[in-house]
Amino acid sequence: MAEAESKPLDYISEIVLKKRKNNEDWAIRRKEQLEQRVKRSKSDHFVIKKPEQFIREYRDRESDLIKMKHRAKLPIKTSNLSQSKLLFIMRIQGKSDMHPQTRKLLYALRLRRMFTGVFVKANDRILDILQKVEPYVTYGYPNLKSVNELIYKKGLAKINKQIYPLTDNNIIEQALGEHKIICVEDIVNEIANVGPHFREVSNVLCPFTLNKPEKALQGKKKPFRDGGDSGNREDQINELISKMN
Repeated sequence: MAEAESKPLDYISEIVLKKRKNNEDWAIRRKEQLEQRVKRSKSDHFVIKKPEQFIREYRDRESDLIKMKHRAKLPIKTSNLSQSKLLFIMRIQGKSDMHPQTRKLLYALRLRRMFTGVFVKANDRILDILQKVEPYVTYGYPNLKSVNELIYKKGLAKINKQIYPLTDNNIIEQALGEHKIICVEDIVNEIANVGPHFREVSNVLCPFTLNKPEKALQGKKKPFRDGGDSGNREDQINELISKMN
């Protein structure tokens, strides 16, 4: 019997082969993306809220508003203003239990996230805001060492919508040179002494992002003077800054 003639192989163009390979690679990448999305959706951050939780959060927010209005009626304590013109305010609380008006006041202080802090000049307006948002912040009088360490270790500058670390004096001179502030040391002096260009310097500085404290905070909204975390710590704010910097 004669051997069957071998049939020639079908010709597949190189373009078709490349397209097939690209489609296979795309399918693999797409599958990996979907798997990652499923993993994220099943992570601890993905929580389906129950109706009871929505009701509880609504009541917490309304309770927060009532308490804030009550604190606003209390007399503002200005006796400590003469002690220091400089305050360091740090946000330590506030998530779903916070009323939008409270959040708006925190945003006015540029405290959009927990464990962020800002330097402010102490005045009646600031003390009024602090009294309203007291359960969510702690503050006090930073010394020169705390100011120096915060700016050198955590300092960031926002210039023309771009964020830069305070490592290049040329950037500082570009942003603040018209006020004769040309280096990091000038920034430290202006903040620590609440100089004439304090506002311009503090506006250039981004809020300081501090480390999450270990056992430094108890998670209590009670005033610091009553054994809690919030409110005025006076000079003891320096100890907290040291632990979180």
